[in-house]
Amino acid sequence: MSIQADVRRITAPEIRARKGGDPIVSLTSYHAHTAQLLDRHVDVILVGDSLGMVMHGLETTVPVTVEMMIVHGRAVVRGTRRALITVDLPFGSYEASPVEAFHTATRVLKETGAGAVKLEGGRRMAETVRFLVDRGIPVMGHVGLTPQAINTLGSFKARGRDDAEASEILDDARAVAQAGAFSIVLEAIAEPLARRITEEVAPPTIGIGGSPACDGQILVLEDMLGLGARVPKFVKKYAELGPAIEDAVARYAEEVRARTFPGPEHTYAPRAPKAS
Repeated sequence: MSIQADVRRITAPEIRARKGGDPIVSLTSYHAHTAQLLDRHVDVILVGDSLGMVMHGLETTVPVTVEMMIVHGRAVVRGTRRALITVDLPFGSYEASPVEAFHTATRVLKETGAGAVKLEGGRRMAETVRFLVDRGIPVMGHVGLTPQAINTLGSFKARGRDDAEASEILDDARAVAQAGAFSIVLEAIAEPLARRITEEVAPPTIGIGGSPACDGQILVLEDMLGLGARVPKFVKKYAELGPAIEDAVARYAEEVRARTFPGPEHTYAPRAPKAS
């Protein structure tokens, strides 16, 4: 049996068991090629609804559809063998009722092959989280800055920086944890609050603008690679691929226009005639 055949997917229960242990490494991916590059190095790949902004040029995640999530989720699953693939449920596909959420989540899991779903919201979504978990669907929670609620939040600013809002977010995290989420994303919240939530809830926390004390971290891949024009404060750029890509494209365009590409080494010679 090949080594590759021995590779087994990480599961949601395994991620839950990492509470207080080795940090959980997570990144987003939206297509097979980048997912394949990530697979050896990360524990969780999130097919986030951020794909609407990163891949499709939308201003927010609100217009993203279930069909879009399935197309990208299926591609990421095909490009990976090891990481737990978690797919966002997009805005409007799960909020109306636990039953609606169940139908959306089962469709996403069946049509992508992913191992879990993620949904945004705290106390108001706790009943839904419990409903899904009780029916065999692993759920990653998401509290703090919840981008799908941008029209009510008004901006992408950090949350939980005053006592009243911090108390609400803490209650949200507790509710999602008690409902059975296997992990909880803490996005753009005050560091002491993220630290406290991590200490108090049973499932592991995954920070994105949270705290180094979180049980894991996640970033949008394109942000940390320097492909985005504007990135949040919590992003560390590990590369600056945007300028490198533009430079490569500019040199390609120049050579095509100068007719120096393709060269002889990039073209095919005719076959030699067969001897009679």
